[in-house]
Amino acid sequence: MKKLLLLACLALPCAAHAQTVTFTTEDYAPFNYREGKEIKGATVEQVEKVMAAIGVDYTIEIMPWARAFGLARTAPMTCVFATAHNGARDPLFKWVEPLLIDRNILITRKGSGVIANNLEEAKKYTVGTQREDYTETILKEKGFTKLDVASDFNATLRKLLGGRIDMMPISELYFEKLKADQPVEMVTVLSAQPMSIACEKSFPDDLLVKMQAALDKLIADGDQKQIFLKYGMNLSQ
Repeated sequence: MKKLLLLACLALPCAAHAQTVTFTTEDYAPFNYREGKEIKGATVEQVEKVMAAIGVDYTIEIMPWARAFGLARTAPMTCVFATAHNGARDPLFKWVEPLLIDRNILITRKGSGVIANNLEEAKKYTVGTQREDYTETILKEKGFTKLDVASDFNATLRKLLGGRIDMMPISELYFEKLKADQPVEMVTVLSAQPMSIACEKSFPDDLLVKMQAALDKLIADGDQKQIFLKYGMNLSQ
């Protein structure tokens, strides 16, 4: 029996790739979010187009960021997006990028009285973020000590709008859309980084190469830009 299984594996070297790739992400509109039973967003569409181009089955699941990130660290054939690619995270995953290049800024609610011309001045305020989000690491690395850590982005935003925290980090691209609907304003720039697909370390290299090639083509053909324009975001900054 073992010999038959071995022969089957030798005859089908790509069998492992027949598995479904699991993508995890968080609720963070307009990049990735749930609308009814449908998962949508600017980064979701890119993942869908990449996987359709290479003909590999996949699923996308929305969950709290800490869980999404943790699963991609430990579960084979699992990738998390959109994940900031920085020095600390680089050895933790295999990467496909960029889904976008983004700046992260600190924002406050209008009328809060919060004023900070730089990060040093911002440190005296309470800043909210999400557990296991890369902004939590950045804030700590930059010396912020008054942190309020929530389970997800929407919980942090509710705290900001409710006056329970003074500031929060947010994608500059998302801020351009958010400020049309919410009374928020920019305080200062926190960081800049590529946002990527991060896959568990045992993820097949040849499959990773195919995904990267498909994303490269998406960018070169102008499709990535059109996706972001569709969701009201301009990448020309």
